[in-house]
Amino acid sequence: MSFQNVPANLTPSLGWLFASPIGRLGREPYWLGMIFSWLVIGVAISMWLNTLDTSVPVEELNIAAFVQSNPLFPILFIVLQWIELALVMKRCQDAGLPGFAGMMVLVPIANVLFVAVMGFVPSQQRPNRYGPMPNSYYRKPAA
Repeated sequence: MSFQNVPANLTPSLGWLFASPIGRLGREPYWLGMIFSWLVIGVAISMWLNTLDTSVPVEELNIAAFVQSNPLFPILFIVLQWIELALVMKRCQDAGLPGFAGMMVLVPIANVLFVAVMGFVPSQQRPNRYGPMPNSYYRKPAA
C-alpha cells in the first residue's frame, strides 16, 4: 500500500497524546506519558495517605477505603486507565502491531510486563498503515 499522497498530521497535540488511540507514538513520548500518569497516581495515593487516621494499622488498609476516601478517585483511575490504553495502543501501532494488542494492559500482572516491553520495542523506520513516522497519524481525506 502506498502512503505517499495520504495527508498526515506530523505535529499532534497533547490531547491526541493522552486521549486518542489512533496513530504512532515513539518511545520518548510514550515513557513521558507513562511517567506523567504514574505521577498522578502517586499524588492521589499521597493525598489519601495524608488523610488517614494514624491509629489505623497498615494491615487494615484496603482498596475499598481508598476508593471511598474521595469520590473522584474512581473517575480519576478510569481516566488514567484510558490514557494508559491510548499510549500503549499508539506504541503498538508504531511498532507495526495492531492497536488491539494494547488491550494487554487490561490483563492483571501481564500489563506491567507489556508496558515495559512496549517501551523498548523499536519503531518501524518506514511509514506503516498507522502513520508516516513516529508521533504522527494519517488524517481522513476531506470529503
